[in-house]
Amino acid sequence: MRKLIQTTVLLFFLFCSICSIGQEKKSNDPDFQLKETIYAKNKKEVLAYDKKDFDALFFDFFQKQNDDKVTLTKEEFYNYTIKIAIYSEKLGLLYKDQKEESQRTKEEWFNKSYSDYLKSKR
Repeated sequence: MRKLIQTTVLLFFLFCSICSIGQEKKSNDPDFQLKETIYAKNKKEVLAYDKKDFDALFFDFFQKQNDDKVTLTKEEFYNYTIKIAIYSEKLGLLYKDQKEESQRTKEEWFNKSYSDYLKSKR
């Protein structure tokens, strides 16, 4: 009986591993991989942000975005938008009643496009 349970558990984990390999995220966004890299790199740091840290990030982003003399690089732009997305995710974890709204906000920020940003600078 014990061997049967061990075999069942092993097969279950093997099945889960095989299923997860085929479920890689796919996107038509040409910057998807860059965004994912920035997300992974900054998630832990941003989840530790307090409101003051977030407000400073948010204000800095909008100040630079609206400055005609400043054009952010692609990486700079996504560093801001992805960090804001991560903070939105954090709010959903902290306030369960706002989880859906936080998820929508996270997706909106994650889906921001550098090419759209450049068009707005013209």
